[in-house]
Amino acid sequence: MIVDCALYRDGVRVPIATDGVDLSAVRDARRGDGDFVWVGLHEPEQTELDQVSALFDLHPLAVEDALHAHQRPKLERYDDDLFLVLKTLWYVDALDAVETGEINLFLGPGYVVSVRHGEGTELRSARTDLEKRSELLTLGPSAVVYAVCDRVVDGYEEVAAALEIDVDEVEESVFSTERTEDSARIYVLKREIAEMRRAVHPLKEPLARFVAGRVSGVPEESAPYFRDVQDHVVRVSEVIDTLDSLLSTAFDAYLARVAVQQNSDMRKISAWVAIAAVGTLIAGVYGMNFEYMPELRYRYGYFVVLAVMVGASVALYRFFKKSGWL
Repeated sequence: MIVDCALYRDGVRVPIATDGVDLSAVRDARRGDGDFVWVGLHEPEQTELDQVSALFDLHPLAVEDALHAHQRPKLERYDDDLFLVLKTLWYVDALDAVETGEINLFLGPGYVVSVRHGEGTELRSARTDLEKRSELLTLGPSAVVYAVCDRVVDGYEEVAAALEIDVDEVEESVFSTERTEDSARIYVLKREIAEMRRAVHPLKEPLARFVAGRVSGVPEESAPYFRDVQDHVVRVSEVIDTLDSLLSTAFDAYLARVAVQQNSDMRKISAWVAIAAVGTLIAGVYGMNFEYMPELRYRYGYFVVLAVMVGASVALYRFFKKSGWL
């Protein structure tokens, strides 16, 4: 649906006598080169997107990408227009899951069209904050691109902070004295970090182009703003790589701890088997049905054998206890 539609002139939102849905009225209210329109859509239907496409002459390939979403972050040029794709992220802590959405931005002379998919990174507050900064809005459509990128990257930082907490919990669990099953959670977190990497890393190249001023239609005055966003993206990217490395190390440590625990268990089992084997050996020997065996007719032989069994078992127990096997 169409969430909002507004005309901006000299850094200020221009009141227009329309219900906000009459896109043609808003578009036709533009006067000079400094005026631009920002149309915001959330999961639009085919007819809605076709209407916007016809009004602003959007390229059909870009429209198709925006309609079906599931694109990787990228910046493409179609004649005089730009098409920017951003992946939005939010974290579901109960599931250790990074959920993804998508924002598509059409940028052209005198207009910006934002198409949002998913629940993450709503743009209404970004629009409200931007309207309070008239000096930034005077930069035109590029100000909207900056505001949206900044809000999306802020979401990345929130997700990275949540993942850091979960990775710390995994490390604490792996190196605790209690026996825990951490392999499944480590795998889930590594998979979610990979999902986040697919959203963050490809965004570096479009931002580098904005910062370097290599994108026509985006004024050089906006470069410092995009540089700030780029710094945040680089920081998040470093956090992602660090967390992935920590999880790999934690998994190796988990496997090593499991191996040590298994060795410890095998030593205990072997020690108890050895203790039990002494009595079994003696009882087995004197359980054989031979007539001429020593001490068979000794009056106290039964008690002597029991004493030998107990004494040998106690001696072995003390030996294994001292050596750390028990």
